Amino acid sequence: MAAQSQYAELARQLSAIGAVKRDLAKILPAHCPAGSAAVLTLLDRHGEMRMSRLAELLAVDMSVTSRHVAHVAERGWIDRAPDPGDRRSRILRLNPAGRALLEELSERYAATLAGALDDWSDDEVGQLNTMLARLRDSFGDCRARAPHHFEQDGGSEARTPAVPVRPVRPASPVTPATPA
Repeated sequence: MAAQSQYAELARQLSAIGAVKRDLAKILPAHCPAGSAAVLTLLDRHGEMRMSRLAELLAVDMSVTSRHVAHVAERGWIDRAPDPGDRRSRILRLNPAGRALLEELSERYAATLAGALDDWSDDEVGQLNTMLARLRDSFGDCRARAPHHFEQDGGSEARTPAVPVRPVRPASPVTPATPA
């Protein structure tokens, strides 16, 4: 087991990842803020769903989710259809325009990461992907369940993912980490 000082340093490093995520979010086009990109990413990854499920995956309340959904719907990136099981609800679906935008965003993120990590070897990038995926696996799918409650801080804040990108499915067995 790692020493306490190693866990403290890991906590500092993970906190600093926020700056990296904010820099990556700067490459989003003005018409597609991070919350909108997160909606598109989750619909792409998980398929069609009700807004309540989307709110759960975004880890934000329904009012925030509703604003994000309205934004992407107004721009024609998703379709909203009546839910056959409950006519009061809507099923959200990513449409071809939304998929095209996600492809553009994915290319922007990949180019930005490639530029920032141009002095890293392919093996180092692969190791980082493997370790980040392992870290996420150790915590489980944090967006699919209620937040952890830690004794020291009484809870954790739910935030919209700042770096939503489509997961890349490489040919190798290394699975890259996707945004939290």
